Amino acid sequence: MTLAIPLLVAGTILGLGADFLSRRWPLHEEDYARRTGIRWQTVLLVATGAAVFALLPVRWVEPRDQLVLGIYCAALLVLLATDLDQKLLPDLITLPLIIFSGAVLLLGWSPVLADKPLGLVSGVAAGIGAPLLLFVSDRILRGELGGGDLKLAVSIGFMSGVTALVFGLLIASIGFSVILIALMVARRLSLKSAVPFGPVLIYGAFAAVLLA
Repeated sequence: MTLAIPLLVAGTILGLGADFLSRRWPLHEEDYARRTGIRWQTVLLVATGAAVFALLPVRWVEPRDQLVLGIYCAALLVLLATDLDQKLLPDLITLPLIIFSGAVLLLGWSPVLADKPLGLVSGVAAGIGAPLLLFVSDRILRGELGGGDLKLAVSIGFMSGVTALVFGLLIASIGFSVILIALMVARRLSLKSAVPFGPVLIYGAFAAVLLA
C-alpha cells in the first residue's frame, strides 16, 4: 500500500513518456513530431498510467507479482499510446510481449492465474482462442481488425486466462464507449472517425489485472 503514491507518480511519468514517444515513433513526418501541447490522448494516457500503477500495489502485494505486472502494464501503456496516435501496434512491442506473457504463464508466475487449478489451461486457451475468435468475427462483420490486434490478444490471453479476459473486455467495452461518447460530445471525434480496437483490448487487460 505504501508503494501506491510512488507508483502513481511513476505511472503519470510513463503516461507522459508514452504520449511523447507516440508522436515520434514508429513513423511520423518531421513536422508532426515537433508538435507539442496537451491533447486528449495526453490526458487519457496520463490518467490511465497513474490509475493503473497506483492500483497495482493495492491489488497485488507480492513483489514478484508487482514486477511482472509492472512490465506488462508499461508495455500496454506504450501500445495504447501508439494505437491512439497512429492506429498502430508495433511488432517491436507486441511480439516480445507474447514471449514474455507465455514465459510467465509456463513458469506459473501469472498473478491472475497462479492460484487457479486450471490456470495454465485457461491461459493457453485464452491465448489461442481470443485472437481466433477476433479474427473470425472480424471477417464475418467485415471489420478492419489489424494483425497487431491479434498479436496483442495472444499476450493478453496468456496473462489473463479465459474468465478474467471475458470480464475485462466487458468492462473495457462499456468504459471505452463512454469515453468515445464524451469525445464526440466535445467534438474531438465524429461518427465517421476511425476508432482502433486496440484500446479496448488494452483496457480489457488492465481491468483483468486490477478487477478480476
